[in-house]
Amino acid sequence: MINSLLLTFGLPKYLWREALNTACHILNRVPLKRNTSTPFELWKGRKSSLKYFRVWGCLAKVLIPEHKKKKLGPKTVDVVFLDYVEISYASRFLVIKSEILGIEVNTIVEFRDAVFIEDVFPMKTGIPSSVSLDDSLASTSIPEHVEKMTNVGVNPSSTSLTYEELDEPRRSKRARVVKDFGSDFVTSNIEDDPITFKDAMASSEAKQWKEAVKSEVDSIVPNGTWKLVDLPPGCTTIGCKWIFKKKLKPDGSVDKFKARLVANGFKQKEGIDNFDTYYPLARLTTIRVLIALASVYSLPIHQMDVKIVFLYGELEKEIFMDQPEGFVAHGNERKVCKLVKSLYGLKQAPKQWHEKFDKTILAFDFTVNENDKCIYCKVKGDKIIILCLYVDDILLIGSCVDIITETKSFLKNKFEIKDVGEADVILGIKLIRSTDGIAISQSHYVEKIIEKFGYQNSRIAKTPYDSSEPYLKMKVVFRLHN
Repeated sequence: MINSLLLTFGLPKYLWREALNTACHILNRVPLKRNTSTPFELWKGRKSSLKYFRVWGCLAKVLIPEHKKKKLGPKTVDVVFLDYVEISYASRFLVIKSEILGIEVNTIVEFRDAVFIEDVFPMKTGIPSSVSLDDSLASTSIPEHVEKMTNVGVNPSSTSLTYEELDEPRRSKRARVVKDFGSDFVTSNIEDDPITFKDAMASSEAKQWKEAVKSEVDSIVPNGTWKLVDLPPGCTTIGCKWIFKKKLKPDGSVDKFKARLVANGFKQKEGIDNFDTYYPLARLTTIRVLIALASVYSLPIHQMDVKIVFLYGELEKEIFMDQPEGFVAHGNERKVCKLVKSLYGLKQAPKQWHEKFDKTILAFDFTVNENDKCIYCKVKGDKIIILCLYVDDILLIGSCVDIITETKSFLKNKFEIKDVGEADVILGIKLIRSTDGIAISQSHYVEKIIEKFGYQNSRIAKTPYDSSEPYLKMKVVFRLHN
């Protein structure tokens, strides 16, 4: 039935879920072969109304919300009927024609107000220009509240689509309050880290930040990253800034204060001081898979942190940068830094670092994964090691500690690198080891969000699972093929 719906009405295969829901909705209201009653009637104890049934895949027109209407321009949006919303008066539609900002084509939306043209199937035959909106709907207003799938509102008092006997519990008809999602965008900056150099030096933790800044400069300058020169005529500088970040321990306490000097790469001009800038980045999904493998097979996970990682790349183009704040050379205040080596913030810096690391690790008999270019593997006899590179963080997962130690020694000879030992926190994700495996957690992140928005004393909701219910261990079997 699902295949028939998709083929008959010309809808794409990715809408199979809506076709499945519609098929189930219909079959639950069709009498059984050996019984005159429908599954719905047997379950609910009453007959279902079929007045709201519509032809699947047909054209429908819905009114634009009042606040989106213009004096000149379309008043409706063309949609295709897809599915019934079980706990609401609304139906689910696919937007096929829209000139309204915020109502995008090829998005799935829910409306209560709709005029159905049940003999027109636009996904199969195209949209006829002669179809017009019913006059009775033109006076219907649509409030501004937000529906769950789009920002398009609907009118709960609509008469265009009424279910006289709604099959499932109805939603409240009271006007919904517009939700404020603005605070969601603040959560990305939950750390109390200084924004500027002046903020850091004026904070209560100025001593720690001074040490972090000095450590960064001591790593950069001896490496010959730049030379102080007079700015050539016709050239401009790209500037730089300090980035401050606290690194946390698994319990959420501060592990170290880190300062990073970053060039303002957004001022670079493509084709002048940079060309190809693409570089691969390990996917978080891949990292979770590696953690899962380590958990299932009880493999050790070690971590290393490469210092001044972007300084290993050699620059091919001349780039001039202002002297860093707080470290302007006395007597040479007017000079600028001519970058000799790559620096954080430059558009080509990540690419050059990855090329350097890739060449180095492949020379140590590692092979790169074709699906994720940041994953490397090495097999030595009956030993195996998997290496994951995430910018300056390196994860090492091996069948034994010996092969991990051997790889660490090689990397230490090639780069200035810190051996973290067994990984406790990976990209802000805490690893909790037990006899049953490895669990991942971001409890400290959640606690900071709660504190940030003042919800420390809020009531606890038992979601997504009731804590009083017993937990059952799921058995998972992995099969490895040679």
